[in-house]
Amino acid sequence: MALTSTPGQAAPAIRNIVLVHGAFVDGSSWAQVIGRLQRLGYHVTAVQNPLTSLADDVAATERVLQRQSGDVLLVGHSWAGAVITQAGNAANVKGLVYLSALAPDSDESVGDLLTRLHAPMDGLKADEHGMLWLDQPAQFRQVMAADISLKQARLLAAVQQPIAIASFGGKVGHAAWHDKPSWYVNTTRDQALRPEVQLRMASQIGATVYSVSSSHLSMMSHPATIASLLDRAAKAASR
Repeated sequence: MALTSTPGQAAPAIRNIVLVHGAFVDGSSWAQVIGRLQRLGYHVTAVQNPLTSLADDVAATERVLQRQSGDVLLVGHSWAGAVITQAGNAANVKGLVYLSALAPDSDESVGDLLTRLHAPMDGLKADEHGMLWLDQPAQFRQVMAADISLKQARLLAAVQQPIAIASFGGKVGHAAWHDKPSWYVNTTRDQALRPEVQLRMASQIGATVYSVSSSHLSMMSHPATIASLLDRAAKAASR
């Protein structure tokens, strides 16, 4: 997929893109996408979520949104779909992009959503502190990123960030996708969130759907494609 803008072109109407990471990674997971978006003229910020509760992650995202000057395209990966569904109610957010992400409805938690979609989380057990970990390289690669090298998977597993299991019980107050345009990137070789489940959520929220032949970490395995799709969404949300 070719990028649609080149350095030196006029700045897009929406110039701010805020990226929100999911579980088991941090804001650096967007690094390859950030550089590409910056070369297209965007001001890009990656949120660092504490992953301790939905409320904590929403608060971290809202603090970043408050620092933006002008309209924003808000992007959430995986777990962060729930975060942007709540934080996206901010007035400066003009569009939402769900990247293989969870999209609960109003007064619904991620746990409620997965139960409704018959898509329970399997294979992970919380430790004595209530935290879920994915710190074994082989397991990390199998679940999150089968299309990256084992060397890279080892690095990611070494720096992975656990998530509190209680996060999945936090309910969204009002789902922003009811009021704002949304896009959904469906990753068709995803082992963490089944592609058919992603498509059901995309249909529920009335999103424009893009499909990418990728694992769950498409921002790392297909950064050029993801940057191009975000550029298209930002332009569409500007109209």
